[in-house]
Amino acid sequence: MPWVDDSAGRVARPYTASGGRTRPSAVLDLLSLMTATGVRPRTPLGPEHTMALKLCAGTVSVAEIAAQLRLPAVVTKVLLGDLLDCGAVRATAPRFPGAAGCPAADDQSLLRAVLDGLRRRL
Repeated sequence: MPWVDDSAGRVARPYTASGGRTRPSAVLDLLSLMTATGVRPRTPLGPEHTMALKLCAGTVSVAEIAAQLRLPAVVTKVLLGDLLDCGAVRATAPRFPGAAGCPAADDQSLLRAVLDGLRRRL
């Protein structure tokens, strides 16, 4: 990983990855799903942007990207906002139980499936 020294840890402070910005240009939830679009950014991006874009090759949450980059969530959201602005990624809002198109939390078939899965694992 760039900007990391094996013995000293992170060499640059996390806010340097976002250019000191603390607010993302897009509203992103930690559970928002990010997917690369295949569009190449026209402006040069930093190494953290590049790594985030590589992680978005599959559908991955903002929280997972932050964990993989070892950056605070707010810094990761700023980076992803930059990638959204240039069209390199797209975001899908999280679906919560009871929302349109999402099974209700009290849906018995969903609860049974979860229970069956837990029983198989134990």
